[in-house]
Amino acid sequence: MTYIGAEVIISPMGGTTAENWSAMRANRSGISLVSKAGFDNADFYLSKILSLSGGYKFEKLLLEALESVSAMIDPEILSSERTIIIVSSTKGELDEDIKDQFSHSAKALVTRFKLVNEPVIVSNACISGVLAINTAQQFIQAKIYDHAVVIGCDVISDFVVYGFQSLFAISDAPCLPFDAQRNGITMGEGCGAVVVSNAKEIFQNAPLALFPGTSANDANHISGPSRTGEGLFRSVKRTLELNKIATDEIDFISAHGTATVFNDEMESIAFDRLGLNDVPLNSLKGYFGHTLGAAGVIETAASMQMMRNSTLIKSLGYQASGTSKTLNVISENKEKKLNTILKTASGFGGGNASLIIRSL
Repeated sequence: MTYIGAEVIISPMGGTTAENWSAMRANRSGISLVSKAGFDNADFYLSKILSLSGGYKFEKLLLEALESVSAMIDPEILSSERTIIIVSSTKGELDEDIKDQFSHSAKALVTRFKLVNEPVIVSNACISGVLAINTAQQFIQAKIYDHAVVIGCDVISDFVVYGFQSLFAISDAPCLPFDAQRNGITMGEGCGAVVVSNAKEIFQNAPLALFPGTSANDANHISGPSRTGEGLFRSVKRTLELNKIATDEIDFISAHGTATVFNDEMESIAFDRLGLNDVPLNSLKGYFGHTLGAAGVIETAASMQMMRNSTLIKSLGYQASGTSKTLNVISENKEKKLNTILKTASGFGGGNASLIIRSL
């Protein structure tokens, strides 16, 4: 069995997992209006860590996250040759080095924590976080490593904001995933981490079970999702079949839910094709914004907190259905025992990924 635990969340809502969980439970968002954040000094709603300043912000968040992780596991794990660090990100430290945005931060991790192995970088658009967790599980299952620390991190930069602005994809208000009035994403920044291991005893707090996940690329378009949800449909179908899990065993879906017209529609079609319409579902983008390569890790960690606290968290910003296929979008917090959850991600280039976590 593969275990997952020691989840860490750093976001505009707080610097600890407990602070982020408290904000989520209170349905409090990290999104705020930031002046002159866009091209031509446009004001935008962003989920930005306003206290994060100076250079090498990406590196600072990575170091902070791994420091938090180290306090929740056997301290000897990080410096073991049987441990690998996996970093998921779309842009890394792009503001500091446009030619090589990862090596400086990777070296900082090696130096600070006396790592034996060089960190592995997973950078595959917005499915990077879920892919990285799946990669960690595969490393453990293949006995290449005994432990893997997955850190998802992305920071807001002019490059990212201007890019999405040029696609007319940024909302003029806090994002509204799956809602009829949605009109685009809200950019976010933050860092999340989880530990994946073959050993239950390394965790200070009881871990959960991580099942093998899969990915599928529908190669629809460089930025537009498949209109039929083909890639997401195939990934989730394979993940369920691989683990011999029926759709009625899924208690909750942490969807990608970017709040763009095409993405949310695509997801509704895919979940409809899978027969998952009635499963409680949310998007956490209304809390964290879209944190790109960090999203899969941050949202997995947040979903693990939902499992530990037996609470379904409302999909912030949702009021009325805006997709052609009806989904069971969570409109209010609700106490519920969550035994098995599905986490999905979709991204540019046709990428889609999914994983399953179960209570022990």
